Amino acid sequence: MQNIVDLIIIGGGPTGINCGIAASEAGLSHLILEKGVLVNSLYNFPVNMTFFSTSKLLEIGNTPFISHGDKPTRREALEYYRRLIEKYKLNLHLFEEVLSMQQNADQVYHIHTNKGDYYAHSVVVAIGFYDTPRLLNVPGEDLPKVKHYFDDPHPYVGQKVLVIGARNSACDVALETYYKGAQVTMAVRGEALHDKVKYWILPNIENRIKDGSIKAYFNTHVLEIRPREVVLEGPNGVLPSKMTSCWP
Repeated sequence: MQNIVDLIIIGGGPTGINCGIAASEAGLSHLILEKGVLVNSLYNFPVNMTFFSTSKLLEIGNTPFISHGDKPTRREALEYYRRLIEKYKLNLHLFEEVLSMQQNADQVYHIHTNKGDYYAHSVVVAIGFYDTPRLLNVPGEDLPKVKHYFDDPHPYVGQKVLVIGARNSACDVALETYYKGAQVTMAVRGEALHDKVKYWILPNIENRIKDGSIKAYFNTHVLEIRPREVVLEGPNGVLPSKMTSCWP
């Protein structure tokens, strides 16, 4: 058997990094395994995203999070976590996906990845939930025009966009694409926008809906996504809506 480390951490996001820092400070040998880039989920956030939380609340490892504004940007966050890895000299393997994990008879964990095998006395699974979107489970959800993650509004200039949902991310996507010239429609299961939409977002999206700039269908469900339209069901029955792109 190869050398056994004290701790293997699966996931190189903020939580995984925080666990690595704690292990380092406790004098534990450790290994962080990340299937993508450093803080992969944050890297895949919208390019020009500004975080909801303040930089102070996001600080870990007793390391100041320096940002130009009260709320940091995606770019500032990527640099912050890179500096943490460098500062604490964390043992991090990127682009290494864990394929299986099992505990041997001697209570040692065997971790098998796409690049090799590792052994540890303990394992922390810090993979988050970014890779597991809440699916609608409706016909057509696998069409190329359907996206579960928002990246950049520019490709949707002049396009018809359906945003499914009414929480922070949905309202952000609706506003971002609207300001870039998209014709935006929202399909909302409830009778109103979610009551926990951030206070600095809520008035803006409510006003856009009130003045008709963004069309919103409440108490509405998606029945089917077709190549050139989405079939919605609301209080007044079934309504086909022409869409070129949509976000569940």
